[in-house]
Amino acid sequence: MTDGSPRCCVQRQAGEPTATATASAMAITPSPTPIVRRWSPPIGGSFLMGSDDQRFPDDGEGPVRKVSVAAFAIACYAVSNLQFAEFIRRTGYTTDAERHGWSFVFEGLLPEETKRAPTNRAAETPWWVAVPHAYWAQPEGPRSTIFERSDHPVVHISWNDAKAYCQWSRTRLPTEAEWEMAARGGLEQAAYPWGDELTPAGEHRCNIWQGHFPDLNTREDGYLGTAPVHAFAANGYGLFNVAGNVWEWCDDTFSPRYHQVTVTENPFHGAPAPNRSLRGGSFLCHDSYCNRYRVAARSSNTPDSSASNIGFRVARCSST
Repeated sequence: MTDGSPRCCVQRQAGEPTATATASAMAITPSPTPIVRRWSPPIGGSFLMGSDDQRFPDDGEGPVRKVSVAAFAIACYAVSNLQFAEFIRRTGYTTDAERHGWSFVFEGLLPEETKRAPTNRAAETPWWVAVPHAYWAQPEGPRSTIFERSDHPVVHISWNDAKAYCQWSRTRLPTEAEWEMAARGGLEQAAYPWGDELTPAGEHRCNIWQGHFPDLNTREDGYLGTAPVHAFAANGYGLFNVAGNVWEWCDDTFSPRYHQVTVTENPFHGAPAPNRSLRGGSFLCHDSYCNRYRVAARSSNTPDSSASNIGFRVARCSST
């Protein structure tokens, strides 16, 4: 996550980023046929990007500016466990979490015996537990499964893993500008994909933390961990769960000066940097701590990092 900001939602993997997974992706043969999924209508044009929120200045959410984006389409859903399993079955790809031998899991998702076991916890955020052999297919570690979560977003996915999936599925990761434009759903400068009120008429529109973080989740929105990729109502472009549920990787390298250093036409930050951008927040986000489920909110992590609340969705040029 961005240095100097609360790390409730994403935690950095220890050690230096590796190029191993990226290198293995180079050998992946793309699928012979396009992977069927539900796409948004063509999106493009100009919009007001960013916000003037200064809760975490290092996040670089602003200043607000008008940018233009070439036409593209984006998946209405985050990549699901079922879709990622097909990728693994077809390619034999090994994720970064498997290479590391562990991944971060939020303590509240773990069984009591795992909580009591000797663990390596992040010092500043002890609710993050480094669980041996936690990865996408056993998201809470050994003896956990995704059998009843096939329609949930795949998690424990690094940026390297997401890029490998894109190579296979003939898709790509969205840029930050594309992601934000799509997430806004046609609304100008609204805080959320549906407007400025978090729960309009008392209706929950996203999967975020309810109660007191990190001790009590009342699950008023219906979920403790991830929700199905099709949960809640879609935004104006037909996208589901672009607020909360899981953080989603973007293609850009992260810079807190993104809005100062990128161009206004098809902005993209590709300058060398240690972190890649993340958008959307997750089921752990809460207003009292990070409030990063707003459309303009930003975060980042190293490209080989993974956790139980990091996934992705894919994009494509509108003509493909």
